[in-house]
Amino acid sequence: MKEAGLKLLSFPPDSPPLSIISAAKIAGIDLPIQTSSSASSPTLSFSNGLKLHGNYVILRYIGRLAPIPNFYGDNAFHAAQIDEWLEYTPTISCGSEFDNACGYMEVYLEKRTFFVSHYFSIADIAIWSGLAGTGQRWESIRKSNKYPNLVRWYNSISAEYSNPLMEVIALYVGKKGLGKPVAAKSKEVKNVTGDSSDKAKAGSRSSSEIDLPDAEMGKVRLRFAPEPSGFLHIGHAKAALLNQYFAQRYHGEVILRFDDTNPTKESNEFVENLIKDVETLGIKYQKITYTSDYFSKLMALAEKLIKEGKAYVDDTPREQMQKERMDGIESKCRSNSIEENLKLWKEMIAGSERGLQCCLRGKLDMQDPNKSLRDPVYYRCNPVPHHRIGSKYKIYPTYDFACPFVDAEEGITHALRSSEYHDRNAQYHRIQEDMGMRKVHIYEFSRLNMVYTLLSKRKLLWFVQNGKVDGWDDPRFPTVQGIVRRGLKIEALIQFILEQGASKNLNLMEWDKLWTLNKKIIDPVCPRHTAVIEERRLLLTLTNGPDKPFVRIIPRHKKYDGAGEKATTYTKRIWLDYADAECISVDEEVTLMDWGNAILKEIIKDQDGNITQLVGVLHLEGSVKTTKLKLTWLAETNELVNLSLVEFDYLITKKKLEEGEDFLDALNPCTKKEIAAIGDSNMHNLKQGEILQLERKGYYRCDVPFTRSSKPVVLFAIPDGRQQSVMK
Repeated sequence: MKEAGLKLLSFPPDSPPLSIISAAKIAGIDLPIQTSSSASSPTLSFSNGLKLHGNYVILRYIGRLAPIPNFYGDNAFHAAQIDEWLEYTPTISCGSEFDNACGYMEVYLEKRTFFVSHYFSIADIAIWSGLAGTGQRWESIRKSNKYPNLVRWYNSISAEYSNPLMEVIALYVGKKGLGKPVAAKSKEVKNVTGDSSDKAKAGSRSSSEIDLPDAEMGKVRLRFAPEPSGFLHIGHAKAALLNQYFAQRYHGEVILRFDDTNPTKESNEFVENLIKDVETLGIKYQKITYTSDYFSKLMALAEKLIKEGKAYVDDTPREQMQKERMDGIESKCRSNSIEENLKLWKEMIAGSERGLQCCLRGKLDMQDPNKSLRDPVYYRCNPVPHHRIGSKYKIYPTYDFACPFVDAEEGITHALRSSEYHDRNAQYHRIQEDMGMRKVHIYEFSRLNMVYTLLSKRKLLWFVQNGKVDGWDDPRFPTVQGIVRRGLKIEALIQFILEQGASKNLNLMEWDKLWTLNKKIIDPVCPRHTAVIEERRLLLTLTNGPDKPFVRIIPRHKKYDGAGEKATTYTKRIWLDYADAECISVDEEVTLMDWGNAILKEIIKDQDGNITQLVGVLHLEGSVKTTKLKLTWLAETNELVNLSLVEFDYLITKKKLEEGEDFLDALNPCTKKEIAAIGDSNMHNLKQGEILQLERKGYYRCDVPFTRSSKPVVLFAIPDGRQQSVMK
């Protein structure tokens, strides 16, 4: 029988079938979705009129249809085991049985990576969805780590399929449990326009549940419009992710538009890297456009406004013009005739000496209390060639003039803007009105500010141009490429931003919270390795140790099989960190990690009292529970890897710069420290970008993998949200 085409998945608004939606997204199956208040359970409709009913009936169908090996078992027995877990899953959502269910799964997962056999299946999706669907209850357990095996499994699934699963959480799981994507009702518009009568109502909801004004399901069109004058930073990431969040919530679309109106600052390099960054964030844009695509229309519109007496050419010097705007003084050019304005406009277009003295201003209201309405500049001359269109134009529109036009022209329904633009919202709509364009809704959200962090592209550019950092992807930079290079997982950034939601409340965020989220994602899955600091490292001679070195194959992560295995060498003489040697007393029993206990018998020192060597005996029958010190160590072999451990600090020394304060006065003189170390032989195989934990030292990302013995493997330290920097 030929497979009929999927037509529609419908379900009750209050009961989205997370497992079905998640499975379809992971499998890449296009599944149109519609909520139906008359539906009592999920229904999957086909193009031939047939239907399937019920959560797990549909999930099994998706499991069979998906192009994923063993998604619904590789044999009848495993399929039956999957069925058992599907039948068990509803227990998770039973309030009184929740803890019992978690306890049962905790024991079951003690030595397992997946619920059925050795592969990911719809059983894992069903359990994951059941836990995620309980919302805050499960999140509280994740934070408490009450069930470490269950949390480890959940985090590994979340990390492996982060993009589709984060979409599901963003769309359907609120902070109080399951939510529903609904269009805003007219009475709810007040919640996003700041009406005080509804503030209490809005405050009682999750910030990410705030509605867009007059949004219609399936008709919302948004745009993310960065200027290509730098790389995407964490502040831009919030704007991009909120655009995607609302587009998904309302089944709409996002346009990626480059606001390329200032050729002096912009380049193709920035365009290419912004596209890369947007795709790294998992933003699914419908198409890419450029403001420069509309330059001819914008010039024609500017000329039309001149002829209508709504714009004029002004040759007032810039500083004088700024002062007149502040004081509400009309320019001497404001009363120029239309003919004179058109004459000067042509000089501007030609880029003549006379034209270069001029700009085009809108004739709005010089007495308006809102200074953004006091005749803003629409066009300026700039002879610098444009990165896309070369020297075709000598004049360029300002953002204030171009943005209202392009938004309306591209059919944008809602323009998301950070609250720093609040005073210019009236200007935006006034310009659209003068242009005769359709009004676009503005939705404000709070700008993301981070402690000890500069987000101004002009200031970040200073660090690049003055050699204070290694480029826009430097790990000290708040750019997406910078923080990813430092070791941040994108799913942590997405979760961090979505937890803030679309609130308008201004706040200064701590990096610790973001790095804590990151740790929860990387710790359950990243492999463990061993390193010893090069400086003053010491040999411990185990007198009853092995006369011949031997090797054991052990897991790279004791609780996550997916991390693979590593070879550990055992020898009579082993390297220890000097700091550890200082902590040991004669006759003290210690634990050598991944080996067993040893008793220290002798501490040899030089004439200055510095330890030069240790002597001890293995005591493998000793209990690791009775020792105070658990030590990392490395065998004395010629296979060890040279390492450079790199620690970073903030670029500035103040949590927040006050208005008018010069960032150059707050520069941190020491922001990077490199420590030489040696690592286990398995680190020859580390790949660039791989994240690992050095036992008892912290988390690291491999920035430069092994190439030859004379060049160290470079590892960047990843903050964990609580660890004090070694630089402090």
